Amino acid sequence: MQFGFYLPCYYPDLSYPAAQLYRDMIEEAKLAEELGFISLTIPEHHFINYLVHPSPLLTAVRVAAETKSIPLISAVLVLPFYDIRRLAGEIAQADCLTEGRIQIGVGRGAFRYEFDRFNVPVEESRERFDESLNILIKLLTEEEVGWDGKYYKFDPITIVPKPFQSPFPKIWVAALAEASINASVKRGFNVMTTPLRDPFEAASKQAHAFLNALPAGNPLNQKHSMLRMGFVTENEADTQNKLQLALENHRRFVNVFDTPGTVEGGAIIPLDVPETLEDIRKSLIIGSAQECVDKIAHYDALGIDDIQVNMDFGASHKDVMGALERFAVHVMPHFKTRAKTKAEAVL
Repeated sequence: MQFGFYLPCYYPDLSYPAAQLYRDMIEEAKLAEELGFISLTIPEHHFINYLVHPSPLLTAVRVAAETKSIPLISAVLVLPFYDIRRLAGEIAQADCLTEGRIQIGVGRGAFRYEFDRFNVPVEESRERFDESLNILIKLLTEEEVGWDGKYYKFDPITIVPKPFQSPFPKIWVAALAEASINASVKRGFNVMTTPLRDPFEAASKQAHAFLNALPAGNPLNQKHSMLRMGFVTENEADTQNKLQLALENHRRFVNVFDTPGTVEGGAIIPLDVPETLEDIRKSLIIGSAQECVDKIAHYDALGIDDIQVNMDFGASHKDVMGALERFAVHVMPHFKTRAKTKAEAVL
């Protein structure tokens, strides 16, 4: 198993300067690359202080300028929110500007609050996503592409410039439900999942859905990446502090994920939730180095290719930088050794 690093720009305190928020993110990205994380993932959200990346591609180009070679993955571009013709050109441009370091994660979207404010019916998200993805692939690979579908009708166009990568950047599809994971795998895509704050059993179901859908021998070398909150703490008091922050993050999340959303001045109003600190501790990878190793071993046994680790769920920038170091020193080596042992056993 390998590890990527998630760059959410969670923004609970709107008095904190946004420019500094992004400077913190860049420092964390640079350190993650130096420490051996395999990728950086960048989400997309609008109008809320949850994950502050209205343009993941813009963020990716900026982060690429400050890092060396680490891949940058949109996680994810919400296709129903775009004119897909414009997005295709922006993907190609970002791929050129980063000289092939872009990978494209795409999804149908999750927050009704955003759909309502973009005047896109959330009930149409699946159909819009499917049509948009089909058009996107054609635009990135062919010339003089026309379309006559349910949501798009246009005369032939050619995207300029062409992507740096041939035929186009690697595509990942975000999926939560087992049926969606199955369908994405069968179409030949790499898959991103997240069990959110649900117990480990949710991760297990997603992993099995991916593996069960793979064709024999995995001829396309399809990958399964899973996003999970994780934090190597300094001591038990620090663990309790980080669990509380994760719970407060969850209280904001459910307000836009499970309801139409209550937002004031861009700030999500936290809702009461049934989860306790102990529930959060059982579900997430937060605790001492050994506690994190023990939990991640269960994910490793599921055959997940990489975990995208989200450490920025409310902790200070200084604390995140410290946790990155501790994760790289005390957790990652264990799984590099494990991977080597597995490979030697196969030989």
